[in-house]
Amino acid sequence: MVNEDPAAWSQPSLLELEAGAPPSGAPPEPASAPGPAPRDSRSAAGAECTAAGSLPERLLIIDTETTHLDPDEGRCIELGAILFHLPARAVLAQLSTLLPCPENPAEPVNGIPAAVSRLPMPWREGLQAFAALLDSAQLVVAHNAAFDRRWFGRPPLPAVPHRWLCTMEDISWPGTLGLKPRPSVRDLALAHGIPVWAAHRALTDCTYLAQVFERCDNLDQLVREGLEPRHLYRACISYEDRQLARQAGFRWNDAVPGAWSRRLSERQRQGLSFPVVAVDENASFVSAKRREMGG
Repeated sequence: MVNEDPAAWSQPSLLELEAGAPPSGAPPEPASAPGPAPRDSRSAAGAECTAAGSLPERLLIIDTETTHLDPDEGRCIELGAILFHLPARAVLAQLSTLLPCPENPAEPVNGIPAAVSRLPMPWREGLQAFAALLDSAQLVVAHNAAFDRRWFGRPPLPAVPHRWLCTMEDISWPGTLGLKPRPSVRDLALAHGIPVWAAHRALTDCTYLAQVFERCDNLDQLVREGLEPRHLYRACISYEDRQLARQAGFRWNDAVPGAWSRRLSERQRQGLSFPVVAVDENASFVSAKRREMGG
């Protein structure tokens, strides 16, 4: 849990670094760092994709490394992003930056010492470059987007007005790959013949996804199907047949207390071998919050 006073740590300014002078006191906390200009609810680039049946051309693949699973308790310590051109199957730009943090309880997982995150670096300029990539993108892509998206809009990270596509939940990868319904980035890369040399660093995971996209012959179809509207469903299944729900990517006691549930498109729903019923997502959210609070 990270709740220390940010005044206990400091980050030299770029002017001090260029002048070779020692830091002159603690700079503003990352939360007070100047961020990108406020955006409309939809970026100009994203508006290009409103035509029926059109696909976005520029995808911004993003990943975060954080000091905690809960954004109320931790910070984003690393941000990675790759701007990917869908028709050309090509990487256009990429960046990665650490963000200064007083502590990193998740260091055993992501391997990022908090002291390293506070070394002199142009992280503010990195965020400005990220904002430029975000403005150019028409769709944001992440693996387990439900986790990453919660950190944006919390300083110093900007808000993301774009639509998100989750490569773990939204894309139905071909059965010939032998993947689980909700594959890890590692398994996804290996299934496409991509060597896995590291894990739990932001830009590395973005690179894996970009290389997977480069090797997908049917990527347009996967993206189009992944953008289909989705609704939350509860599986109507007996205890004896619960394995069917698990194999279909449903999760127990997650979005719906005491039930197997998953968000599905109509196409996915029709492909199930067992019945499901739609769930009120607002009511489910309230129930989940109550469980978190112990109520």
